Amino acid sequence: MSTSPSPENLRMQIRRGKHTGMTSGLCQGYVQCNLVILPTAWAADFTQFCLANPKPCPLIATSKPGEFKLPELGLDVDIRTDISSYRVFEDGLLTDERSDIRSLWRDDLVVFLLGCSFSFEEAILAEGLDVRNISEGRNVPMYRTNIDCEPAGPFSGKMVVSMRPFNKPDAARATDISARFPRVHGAPVHYGSPELIGIKDINNPDYGEAVTINSDEEPLFWACGVTPQVALEQAKPPFCITHSPGCMLVTDVLNSNFESK
Repeated sequence: MSTSPSPENLRMQIRRGKHTGMTSGLCQGYVQCNLVILPTAWAADFTQFCLANPKPCPLIATSKPGEFKLPELGLDVDIRTDISSYRVFEDGLLTDERSDIRSLWRDDLVVFLLGCSFSFEEAILAEGLDVRNISEGRNVPMYRTNIDCEPAGPFSGKMVVSMRPFNKPDAARATDISARFPRVHGAPVHYGSPELIGIKDINNPDYGEAVTINSDEEPLFWACGVTPQVALEQAKPPFCITHSPGCMLVTDVLNSNFESK
């Protein structure tokens, strides 16, 4: 029997410092979101970047300036405390990683929440396939690629992908399943031959942790919500905040709400 807490209880654990790790595999059935927080002056261009790149940057919700409560995503959601690890960037450089951003909050900040691959992982598991990062208890491996994103204003850069290994029949099934979830990255962008998308060492991910790839398997790659962090490094806004890879906002929204029928 699963001992995973409800989304509300998990957010309370995170807020109180009782849960400090990644959220993959937790609160099955509920949407998890990637986070970007930017000053108002940068918000319009970032919105356009997301709209131009919907696979790596599927926009779920945007706040009004200064708004940190997001009731449409869950009971008592407070974006300043309810993610287990935040990254703080200044002029495009990572300057801090922390579990609470209340002391950094400003009235000109706009919150962007983007769909996460953890949502379609659940559907893949439900079909009896092995999602290796979950079965091995690791943060999903993520890689920078040579795939260009569509630029918007100061935002540009290469796509980041997440990887899960499958043999050919299971890769086809995983592709069909994830394609039903276009608002949480949708179908994969590449299968096999990682060097063709600029990945030199599949066992050395840029983010997350390496997983076992069996002899009959090839890596299957999906567009990843860490992509905005690459775009932020390129754009160099004076200040922004993101989630740390693997540490998402867990919402009260059902994954099934995002499944195309």
